[in-house]
Amino acid sequence: MLAQTSLLSKMLYALVSTILLASHVAGQSCTNFGTASSSSSCLCPPGFGGSNCSEPACGGTIFDGSSRTLASATSGGFPNLTASDCSCSSGWTGTGCNVCSTSSACQTAWTAVNGNASVSDGLAAASGVNDTMVCNTQPTVYAAGELSCQVNNPTLQSLFPLQSDLNILRTYNSSLSPLHNTSGTLLSPNGSSAAYAQLFYAGVEQFSCTASPCTQSTSSGTDTWTCSNLQCACFAGTAFCGGVPSLNLNGTINALGGTLTVSCDSSNTCHFQQQVLNNLFGSSGLELQGCVFGECVSQAVIDSSNTNSTSTGSGSSLSGGVIAGLAVVGALLGAGIIAIIWGSFLQRAARNKPFDGGAAGGISVRWSDVSYFIPPSSALGPSIFSRRRETNGEKTILDGVSGSIGPGMLMAILGPSGAGKTTLVELIAGKAKSGLFTGTITFPPLPTGKRPRVAFVPQTDVLPVFLTVREALVFAASLRLPESLSQERKLAIVDAVIEKLGLEGVAETRIGATDGTGRGISGGEARRVSIGLELVGCPDVLVCDEPTSGLDSVSAWRVVSVLKEVARGGGGLFGAIEGEKNNGRGVAVICSVHQPSSRLYHAFDSVVLLSHGRALYSGPGGLAPAQHFKTIRDAEVAQDSTSEIPEYGEGYNVADYLLEIASVAPVGLFSSSHVMGTTVNESQDLSGPSASPTADEKPVGGADVEALSSRSKQSQSDYATTFFTQFMVLCGREWKIIRRDKTLFLTHVTAASILGVFCGGLYFHTGITIAGFQSRVGCLFFLGSLTAFSSLSALFNIVEVRSLFVRERSNSYYSPTAWLLSRILFDVIPLRVLPTIIVSTITYWMAGLSSEAARFFKFLLILVLYTLAMTLWNFLLATSFRNGGIAILISALSALYQMTYAGFFVHLTSIPPVLRWLQWVCPLKFCLEALSVNEVGSGLMIEDNLQGVPISISATVIMELLFGFDPNAYYRDVLVLFAFIAGLGLLVIAMVWYKVREQR
Repeated sequence: MLAQTSLLSKMLYALVSTILLASHVAGQSCTNFGTASSSSSCLCPPGFGGSNCSEPACGGTIFDGSSRTLASATSGGFPNLTASDCSCSSGWTGTGCNVCSTSSACQTAWTAVNGNASVSDGLAAASGVNDTMVCNTQPTVYAAGELSCQVNNPTLQSLFPLQSDLNILRTYNSSLSPLHNTSGTLLSPNGSSAAYAQLFYAGVEQFSCTASPCTQSTSSGTDTWTCSNLQCACFAGTAFCGGVPSLNLNGTINALGGTLTVSCDSSNTCHFQQQVLNNLFGSSGLELQGCVFGECVSQAVIDSSNTNSTSTGSGSSLSGGVIAGLAVVGALLGAGIIAIIWGSFLQRAARNKPFDGGAAGGISVRWSDVSYFIPPSSALGPSIFSRRRETNGEKTILDGVSGSIGPGMLMAILGPSGAGKTTLVELIAGKAKSGLFTGTITFPPLPTGKRPRVAFVPQTDVLPVFLTVREALVFAASLRLPESLSQERKLAIVDAVIEKLGLEGVAETRIGATDGTGRGISGGEARRVSIGLELVGCPDVLVCDEPTSGLDSVSAWRVVSVLKEVARGGGGLFGAIEGEKNNGRGVAVICSVHQPSSRLYHAFDSVVLLSHGRALYSGPGGLAPAQHFKTIRDAEVAQDSTSEIPEYGEGYNVADYLLEIASVAPVGLFSSSHVMGTTVNESQDLSGPSASPTADEKPVGGADVEALSSRSKQSQSDYATTFFTQFMVLCGREWKIIRRDKTLFLTHVTAASILGVFCGGLYFHTGITIAGFQSRVGCLFFLGSLTAFSSLSALFNIVEVRSLFVRERSNSYYSPTAWLLSRILFDVIPLRVLPTIIVSTITYWMAGLSSEAARFFKFLLILVLYTLAMTLWNFLLATSFRNGGIAILISALSALYQMTYAGFFVHLTSIPPVLRWLQWVCPLKFCLEALSVNEVGSGLMIEDNLQGVPISISATVIMELLFGFDPNAYYRDVLVLFAFIAGLGLLVIAMVWYKVREQR
């Protein structure tokens, strides 16, 4: 029993001892990222040994493995290669003597350890016939190579003035290295590619790093190693890691991670790159100088590698941001090409359609019980003359007006100021009105719901200043006549209109400003041009609002004569072109006239007299109105022996007499006017197959108003030409204007050149000190601010052409989108983008910014995008406000807001959170950030001296410290600026479509 107990005790003891030993090995802490072996020691990278790989080798060679002599610890407790007086054997160099320099050194070291064993024995893929051991002293690694470099960064030296060295083992394929069987040696974890690095300061190791797996590439003589999963460990208590408490880098070094890149060239210079190091020391990372390379390897491995390897060439792959940018540009170009092809197809299809026009005129106009009312601008009581009293604050402008006109007739609508003349003609013309109206307006013999071509000539002549008379008429004809009508026939129609209007003498004269500020045609000629712009569309009905106002008697008579001739045969323009000059059908011409002379008055065939929104007379012209009111006056005198109607004197101007009656307008006259109106309407020949019922037959209500509104909207939305044709014609006009009015273009270019020289001189060859870097960012900020303020002229240009656009749009010349595109092409490019490129290019090279071509074009891209965003912003303001002063004020204030939140004057993180969010809607912030990131991304280093301490640090660190810009934000900022452009563009289109329209 005792024997059994003793045996059991021994077995338990042995089991416990085994467990404890295994626990000790498994828990063994191996520094320098060594790995625990099956024995009690660690497998260490070449050049290190000891129980935990913490002792660097001192002398010997890398083939000695675990038997190699190690450096002893000094009084500081750390092994010191310098204090241990370590010396390298012949043919070995570098810190720790791990780098071979001659092939004989490799052969001697191999033979000393392995005797006469072949170098290729046991190698996984050494199939070459030449197994000679050689020393590869090039940056390229074939199996496992060492490199040793000096770290001479001024910033580090100012903090740590003694010598710093960095050793790196790069293992490409451990199975091909003669070291893979060396005792106690670790080339890579799990046999994969890897990199091990150690930094020595004054002979003492400060920290070590490892990364795996790795890839090797060669391009333009530069060998680049890219490794994943970087890990670093600091040796606590060393100079870098707490030995000097104020300079403790322990936390920073231990936090290093991500991707490690080691690039070496033939000039014995390498760069140790990682994100944190790149931000601190520049995009090239920590520069290593005086590097020596050495790899003991079989010649068979080199031969085999050269046979199987392929050259990567001298080019470099495109970055993801460049690819994304090219994709966006390609998509835009593709969309543009598709749009052009599709537009050309639609244009060709429209031109190939058979022409179904050829006749105009022959249309009557009848309006029955038309009333129009709006909310009053002040609290006025109802008018005693109004049959429809103002209710609910409504002010009546027209009250139950009826009348009609047949084709070939010229009608005058008379009345004192405020009688409702303009309102009536605008309703007949189908113009958009801000108030509400009731009643019916029909066009016999057209069926109800169909609207003929109604042309409207407003009181004010709004004409293109820089075009000649002929060019303005050709422009109107190209857009208002059907696409299927040939250009030759359109030009013939223009010639016929010029002849009909008597404009042959000024056909090639520029119109000029009609307000007297510029030389051009006369007022009467301008009025005839306005009429001609409507006649080229071959209208069925022509409506003119006070065509003789502001003209002398001769010019007024010429205009009325033209209108009468149009009424008699103006509808025969198509027929005239075909040689049938006498088959033209008459056109109904309606004119509101303020105070015509006797000669003008007798030129009209019929007259409507309005007073206080009511029709006092509607019937034939000449002496008929005077006879009508004489009959009423005689009846009142016979009944009451008196009458408020003045007596007509022989030879007295009938028009003046009618205006005198309309001005006094006795109340009793309104009650009798409807009897006259019915008689006159019945006497007019307006018969047609689809004549609409009169007001007595059809009740006035919402249906009539709705029908009239729908017809108006329908006429406004139909264009005679395709979108592509509209765009081409608009571009042609814009090009002519730019060629003839060079003032604005030359001013922009001259100002850009002067400001470019000024700004370039102000920041001429900016230095690379901290103050110089701040000046660089100041230069970029100046360019952005200049762009913001110079785009104000875009706002004024839109305000200036707004009235012309509204008139042409109301007459269905073109789509607002086509107009916007033409403005962008001929306003943004020559007046915004080109000056921006000029001032930016001059300033860029004078200020000495990055000399890389790619950086320069990325710089231009940002400024062009910002220019487009600011131009669209000013377009939006110009289309949102009728008052240009308000738009300019808001634009200037927005520019100041952008300057505040750009990040130059105030650090964005120091702004209170309640206001900080405004930076995200500040385009200048993204512009300045992208420009700054692009500049520092070239590897800009700050070289300065602070209180005698030299500093060499990446400009990225200063940029983040002073301005808070994200060094990786360039492409994000590009996308944000694109988003601003897209958003503002859509808002401008929406505003032009739904707000910049005629509203009378």
